[in-house]
Amino acid sequence: MSYSVGQVSAFAGVTVRTLHHYDRAGLLSPSGRSGAGYRLYDDTDLARLQQILFYRELGFSLDEIAEILKDPQANAREYLRARVRQLTEEIGRLRRLAEVAEQAIEVQQTGVRLDPAERFEVFGEIDFDLSYATQAQLKWQDSPGQKESMARAASHTKEDWRRLMGEAAVWRGELLAAFDDGEPADGERVMDLAEEHRLHIARWFTTCPPDMHRRIADDFAADPRAFALVVPPSQQRPGLATYLCKAVHANAARRADHEEDG
Repeated sequence: MSYSVGQVSAFAGVTVRTLHHYDRAGLLSPSGRSGAGYRLYDDTDLARLQQILFYRELGFSLDEIAEILKDPQANAREYLRARVRQLTEEIGRLRRLAEVAEQAIEVQQTGVRLDPAERFEVFGEIDFDLSYATQAQLKWQDSPGQKESMARAASHTKEDWRRLMGEAAVWRGELLAAFDDGEPADGERVMDLAEEHRLHIARWFTTCPPDMHRRIADDFAADPRAFALVVPPSQQRPGLATYLCKAVHANAARRADHEEDG
């Protein structure tokens, strides 16, 4: 029995244009033509179309499908194995995205309680990148320090944030001056600034032992979004994030030496 292109389109749920494209690509050419030259498909053509649509649903390209259909027994197995690996990886990626979305909801619910105008007034150029905030929440979600930090941030008033950001601005100015003056990262002046930063975190967010402070500083050096939380892009210098990271590590080592001496 033969079927017109319109009938096949209705059977298969694909457009006539798609069937014409498959024909031009040599992927599915109808077995016959009507007296007027119109395409006619038989049952064998429909079976082949079923295979094409199956592989399309799995995400194969038309070129890959053409290769598979040259010899389905020889080619399909390897292509399907590869696709299983790709789909498994994609499932993992989508699960991670779902986790990030859930954490984004949590951040929105427990984050800084200021409206946009107040945020601009208090934070100025310092911008909270939501993608970084949600990733950080995912990374440290089981950490008591992260939970305490989120809870304390949520409880801060506008005046708290104003004082906090004022302290941060003074500290940032001193850090930039030390960097511009060529002070070594492991010198007393810059290590003292690193210690001030650690105490600032402890005062406003969560207890920050040296090991935690090192991890925070490592994020500053590795992720521009993290460093932008302490130094806005307009004030940054090349190498400044690494400079601060080295100072934090040097200060942590200094504190460990003092504890041993004590």
